[in-house]
Amino acid sequence: MSDIYVNGKLEGTCDNPKKWVEHIREQRRVGNIPKEVNIAYDEEQDIVLINSEKGRSRRPLIVVKNGKSLLTKELYEKLEKGEISFNDLIKQGVVEYLDAEEEENTLIALNEAQLTPKHTHLELSPAVIFGSKASMVPFPEHNLSVRVMIGAKTMKQGIGVYASNYLLRMDTDANILHYPQRPIVNTYIYDVMDYDSHPVGQNIVIAVMSWHGYNMEDAIILNKSSVERGMYRSTFFRPYSAEELRYPGGQVDSIEIPNKEVKGYRTEKVYKHLEEDGIIYPEAIVNSGDVLIGKTSPPRFLTSLEEFKMGVEERRETSSSVRFKEKGVVDSVLLTESEAGNKLVIVRVRDQRIPELGDKFSSRHGQKGVVGLLVPERDLPFTSKGVIPDIIFSPHSIPSRMTIGQLLEIIGGKVGAMSGKFVDASPFNAETEEDLRKQLLELGFREDGTEIMYDGKTGRQYKARIFIGNSFYLKLKHMVANKIHSRSRGPIQLLTRQPTEGRSKEGGLRLGEMENHCFVAHGASLILKERFDSDKTKIPVCKKCGSVAIYNKFRKKGTCLICGDNAEIGFIEMSYAFKLLLDELKSLCIYPKLNLKDKM
Repeated sequence: MSDIYVNGKLEGTCDNPKKWVEHIREQRRVGNIPKEVNIAYDEEQDIVLINSEKGRSRRPLIVVKNGKSLLTKELYEKLEKGEISFNDLIKQGVVEYLDAEEEENTLIALNEAQLTPKHTHLELSPAVIFGSKASMVPFPEHNLSVRVMIGAKTMKQGIGVYASNYLLRMDTDANILHYPQRPIVNTYIYDVMDYDSHPVGQNIVIAVMSWHGYNMEDAIILNKSSVERGMYRSTFFRPYSAEELRYPGGQVDSIEIPNKEVKGYRTEKVYKHLEEDGIIYPEAIVNSGDVLIGKTSPPRFLTSLEEFKMGVEERRETSSSVRFKEKGVVDSVLLTESEAGNKLVIVRVRDQRIPELGDKFSSRHGQKGVVGLLVPERDLPFTSKGVIPDIIFSPHSIPSRMTIGQLLEIIGGKVGAMSGKFVDASPFNAETEEDLRKQLLELGFREDGTEIMYDGKTGRQYKARIFIGNSFYLKLKHMVANKIHSRSRGPIQLLTRQPTEGRSKEGGLRLGEMENHCFVAHGASLILKERFDSDKTKIPVCKKCGSVAIYNKFRKKGTCLICGDNAEIGFIEMSYAFKLLLDELKSLCIYPKLNLKDKM
């Protein structure tokens, strides 16, 4: 007897599980049982599993009987003409959706040529092994699987038009590419996804060569003149908001230009763009620290006495200002109400981003790299026809990654650009390399995609022929303007007195344990001393009992909590974090004693 589990619960038993499972499947195919039900038999555990819950991952497969697909030529032709739909095939039992457990009981063929009497199902297309993003990689079957996955990941990070109503949205960290294009070399999924309505990336001329070492280690060289003409120019949007919150006791926030008597008032300079209502005007040019929405709030903690003497000087400044190391132009100002019915102001700041050194770019094959150099057009190599590349890509990136698909894309892009057509690079169904080579030859080029090129600086012909063509490149959201960070002095934490952490908080750059070992190995003792002095402090210590003492610098008198007023006190240099450790040990009733000795 085999146990039957329905959605994980034991509901009954059966004598002949294999026959019974087959019967249930037949009933599902003819429509007597809902199509959402999946049934599987686990031979090892001798149990039948029936699943009908929401949230299961299911995929369509063509049913095979006696080694023949149920999707006949007649049905296929009707489907093409639109006489029947995909749903009709499901109703007829020609196509069925299987979940992971039922798929364990199947033998699936990739194509009709592989079908045998043992097969139970047939794939709709061998390309279904790729997801929606991986299917967007051209010629993916010519790349290593890892590169296809990285390519799929980088496409998510590409800058384009993420939504057609972006001007009405207040998304955090939004980027818009000014001149996005549809790729010349694309796959079937581009039409399915309606890629034209949200394009990402641009078609560029790419030369695969080394150029004075500026594109080593995956870096790329950009044509500065192309950038000046608008290549990969984008806009970065960031919204800032402020809400007039209500507090217990009838206290409220106020959006206004803060008065000079307000606690935490900044300099007059940062409020210069605010209008009478305390809100900035559109198209104002702002820099880091400039106030966008002026706001004052009541004190954090109110005592019964303070409620009677509330005045302007008691309020505190809580304005919204431009983030540290950011700048831009005020794009739009929105006045509305929050869900709680409070006044809500949202100011969106835009910043034009022109490609610069350190910006990240990638092809669709996972060949990502940062800009190593921007070179004027006059200094770049050119072909006999006067074509100058937009990007120079390192040839050393190809052998180890084995992204042959990228080389095919460059040839395909060249064919598409010269013949004015889109090249199909769908997985397992693309235009063949032989066809592309033949077409390139007919267009008057060498079939291998290489051309004779000349040095832009000297005008001399290169001895080697250079592989040059068209490729689709993406500008990724990882821009150096969002990541660059440096600091000399700045804010410190209240507890440890060490520099704050993170770029947004104007934090310090941490030298960790391993960096410390490097300085020790170099013998750079003075750098070590300087670097690890961020929370240096002088602490009064009792010389007799070794505990941290108290020193009144106005009376020039020291007191020890153990030894009393007449204690002998010495000042010791230490890290404030260590002083904090001593205090924490005291709170655990542990007596940390410091044994002091005079310097020799």
